[in-house]
Amino acid sequence: MKISISKLFLLLTVSLCLAFPEGTSACTSFIVSGKATKDGRPLIFKNRDTGDVNNVVTDVQGEIYRYMGIAASWDKKPTDIWGGHNEAGFAIINTAAYNMNGCKDKDTSGDGRLMRRALEICRTLADFEHLLDTLPKPRDLNSNFGVLDSEGGCAYYETGDSGYVKFDANDPNVAPDGYLVRTNHGMTGCRDIDRGVERFMAITDFMAEAHRKGNLDCEYLIANTPRYLTHGLTKQNLYDQLPKDKDDTHFVHFSEFIPRYITSCAILVQGVAPGEQPSLTVSWTNIGWPCGSVAIPLMLQEGVSLPTIVQHGENGKSWLCSQSIAQKLKVFSLKRGNVRDYIDLSKLVNAAGTGIVQRVVPLEREVFSHARDAMKKVRKKKDGAQALREYYEWVDEYVKAHYPTD
Repeated sequence: MKISISKLFLLLTVSLCLAFPEGTSACTSFIVSGKATKDGRPLIFKNRDTGDVNNVVTDVQGEIYRYMGIAASWDKKPTDIWGGHNEAGFAIINTAAYNMNGCKDKDTSGDGRLMRRALEICRTLADFEHLLDTLPKPRDLNSNFGVLDSEGGCAYYETGDSGYVKFDANDPNVAPDGYLVRTNHGMTGCRDIDRGVERFMAITDFMAEAHRKGNLDCEYLIANTPRYLTHGLTKQNLYDQLPKDKDDTHFVHFSEFIPRYITSCAILVQGVAPGEQPSLTVSWTNIGWPCGSVAIPLMLQEGVSLPTIVQHGENGKSWLCSQSIAQKLKVFSLKRGNVRDYIDLSKLVNAAGTGIVQRVVPLEREVFSHARDAMKKVRKKKDGAQALREYYEWVDEYVKAHYPTD
């Protein structure tokens, strides 16, 4: 049977699309024991990569616990949660692993539902393990779950359809420096099909430097991890080739850095120190494309609504997420070719300091300053609810007024 070149090309294209679907999730993460952080509070972090780039922060009363979490803007219920924490101080994130169910690179659809359920009913790591143990098998899971609780627990669970392996960040034999990293493969899975290798190398380098310099701190990590512009494999640092200003167009190849075209948000959950109330857990949430968005620390407090700019707006989307996507499209400005693999670096960072990253970071620092004041009052139980309410209202006004839309 003869096949024309055009038909052969079509068949090849279709097969590649099936093998590597457009919406495939691929994230970058770390977990840090409270023994290794400056303030004794454990941390879990996720840079979310997904085809669902329109995300929101949702505040939900679950079956047992109230929780806040990341959801796709279209998922109003929500059915799936992609990182968050609950009022009992339990928090969870994930990265797709792909290799935990053999060497067939199997994708699954149960990760987001599991995280939503865990936030509804779990208080401790033991509760989460019980949930995993009692799920019907096969579980429809293929993921690295990062979990912390109010008792100081902090661990990864490499999880497949039929089993899981725990990696405890508090165990010096497992995490000698008090932290662990994961991207898109599990250490106990089929290593022949490891994915996210370049980002694994990047996050390994980044965390080693942060640890060496004493920067295992929530503010430093949420501000810098999702904007890390050094490639893990080539060690190319984009800050070494800065264009003159934002009009000095300079295209560079931009593939498999920690931030990517499909990066939709970042979240760092900060647990509580020994003796603190579980309700003092904080989600430092950067909703939207993190290079063009602003991380906002969020706490759950009875009677206090989250800032409107991170929630569903009138159009069903987050205002802040939408603004960051508009800026992202200026950075990924090619109209033809492999548009997702090249950026105009001048729009991202430049020597004049007018790139989008350089313009949103000062806003973020101001937000962090106000957040510290509000969280201090909440922790001291000094008009905490009112302080948090005023902080959220200020965030809505300040970020909208100062966000660089031009």
